[in-house]
Amino acid sequence: MAKVCEDRAMGVFAEDGRHRVAVLVRHGLLPMELGIVHRIFGQAETADGRRLYEVVTCAPEPGELRTDVDFTVNVRYGPEALAEADTVVVPASQQDYGTDDGCLSEEMARAVARFRPGARVASICTGSFVLAAAGLLEGRRATTHWRSAEQFRKLFPGVELDANVLYTDEGGVLTAAGVASGIDLCLHMIRCDHGAAVANEVARRTVVPPHREGGQAQFIRRPVPEPQYSSTAAARAWALEHLDRPVTLRDLARCEAMSVRTFTRRFREEVGVSPLQWLTQQRVERARQLLEETELTVDRVASDAGFGTAASLRQHLQAAIGVSPSAYRSTYRGAAAEGGAVVVGEAGAGKVGAGA
Repeated sequence: MAKVCEDRAMGVFAEDGRHRVAVLVRHGLLPMELGIVHRIFGQAETADGRRLYEVVTCAPEPGELRTDVDFTVNVRYGPEALAEADTVVVPASQQDYGTDDGCLSEEMARAVARFRPGARVASICTGSFVLAAAGLLEGRRATTHWRSAEQFRKLFPGVELDANVLYTDEGGVLTAAGVASGIDLCLHMIRCDHGAAVANEVARRTVVPPHREGGQAQFIRRPVPEPQYSSTAAARAWALEHLDRPVTLRDLARCEAMSVRTFTRRFREEVGVSPLQWLTQQRVERARQLLEETELTVDRVASDAGFGTAASLRQHLQAAIGVSPSAYRSTYRGAAAEGGAVVVGEAGAGKVGAGA
């Protein structure tokens, strides 16, 4: 995860200790994606109302940029902002559609070269083409918009593309799928930096779910219209109310009066993952919330989240976010007390970046 550099050049950002986010835009930008980054990060605050992030927009060359709609965007800052940023976000551009060479333009190459070493880098939608062309995704798992997946695979065979997920996090290099999944990705970064409580509050203010279920598979148009059938929402709602108990596939199927086989197929079609994968995700999120917000013992957290034993909780939390329950709690509590950022996952398990 990104850290705050101790030796920053003065310039674009304020010297007030907030995590610095630079949004690198180009001609043909999608204003909605630019707005997502500003809106989501801009609403993250401490309990006393102090903003946790400073977000600026920059371009390879400052000035007026064309968009995909009937207005332009005047960008004040050039690539100098990238040298100061703790996080760089690259949204999509119409320039990405139909690209056939997999190379960066000279001005984009110069801009990418300004990324500060150690900065967290993320893309939204086809902004992943920029990260891949820069070599930042080589050998990593990544995603992009499902309509561009085939082209992406042709241009960047060294990237492990997963077109079925909403976003990926490969330890400091992150990618989001389509436009709205940029919201999911930004909330994920806030959750990693400052915990679930801060991210959930941002989600409430934005009137979006703090964690969206499933992946892109649920949005891809099918070649043959699917028959109408009942939703599996009732089973999911029942499961969330009974996470502290053993929940089986048969229990979930019974909620919808379906056979296990039919329920499993329809659940995956609707949510994008299997019922048991979804259930594990919900248990992990419940455990994180309890570790952050309560003084319950790890054994009790494991029980209330439905993992049964502390050993099972440790195994699942380690697999999901790369840290143990006690390390997650101590890291989060320490960062919250100091006004810093929680750093979890492959790149920085158990570390805290003050003000990051």
